[in-house]
Amino acid sequence: MSFNRRSILKFSAAGLAAPMILKASDALASSGSVKVFAWGDYVQPNIAEAFEAETGIKLELTTFGSNDEAESTVRANGGKGFDVVFPSITNSANYVDDSGESFFAEIPADVNVANVIPSFVRDSAALGGTFKGKQILLPFDWGTEGVTYNKAVMPIEGQVSYGDLWADQAKGKAAFRQKSVIMGTGLYLDAIGEVPSNRMLDVYKSEDDARRVWGDVTKWILERKDNFGAFWNNATEATAAFTDAGSIIGQTWDTTGLLLNRDNPDFLYRAPKEGIITWLDSFGMLKQAENPQQAVAFMNFMLKPETGGMFANNTGYNSAVAGAADFASEEFKAQFNEVYTADVLGNMWWWQADTPFFAPVRNEFVEIITNA
Repeated sequence: MSFNRRSILKFSAAGLAAPMILKASDALASSGSVKVFAWGDYVQPNIAEAFEAETGIKLELTTFGSNDEAESTVRANGGKGFDVVFPSITNSANYVDDSGESFFAEIPADVNVANVIPSFVRDSAALGGTFKGKQILLPFDWGTEGVTYNKAVMPIEGQVSYGDLWADQAKGKAAFRQKSVIMGTGLYLDAIGEVPSNRMLDVYKSEDDARRVWGDVTKWILERKDNFGAFWNNATEATAAFTDAGSIIGQTWDTTGLLLNRDNPDFLYRAPKEGIITWLDSFGMLKQAENPQQAVAFMNFMLKPETGGMFANNTGYNSAVAGAADFASEEFKAQFNEVYTADVLGNMWWWQADTPFFAPVRNEFVEIITNA
């Protein structure tokens, strides 16, 4: 096992998975090496060592710290040098050669695609998981942004809504990340017919549509700015909004809400009925992979529920493998099963691939909200 690290990482001391007996069909892949290019914290030593012990394949791991770094490296190498790469799925369009062809191969038939949560495979097609009708990337992990609230101070009957952030009892006590609240509130306003936006997908369609939708959503928000309690831009600020600034409800990342819940069970993190906002990372095999059989063995190892559980314990991210939470810590498993019901998993709202106008226009309205 060799690690080429571009940043210093702190690894958790999760235990190794028990060795698995190789099937006869795995024999060809039970030697040699596989070259993997992944986010810095994805393939930690406990996973790498378990993979090598189980398969006999040497793992050659190179890590990256941003999508830009990953894309530029693959392009500079002409799609060579790695077998398996872990891009954010919404960035897949950037992994193309000069002729417009994807650097990624179609997912091999012997990769265990059925292990991935079915709705994620379904939704991945529209996010960049397919190229010319063929699946080239598989969902690997994901995280969400929903609603955290204090049930002791602000009980909510039925399923939570982004609209609850604007309830009278939340005046001066609601927490937001500005660039996300215009999406969550937009989903709510679309659902009630106040600001039609095709579930906020119109903001990706054209600059005119983005300005129309965000303009109306921002106007609606500013009419209710008395609810602003705290703005946050990172995990520390999001937590402090509740523990220090007195917020009783907020639109937060899953990690924020679930950590608050561990310290105080009155805090609940829930999926809004309009759809929980979700990001998705993926992995796939390059067309010019030098070790395709070993790449399949690695992908199948990462698609095991047991490995997904190790990954969740290591990183706090959710594995896209069905049943992975059952192999995570008891605390992680309990929270996952409480929040991510079958209905929730079937109603995710996915961040889309940015269009050239998306971020600049969004930032204009973020500034308006911030300075209100």
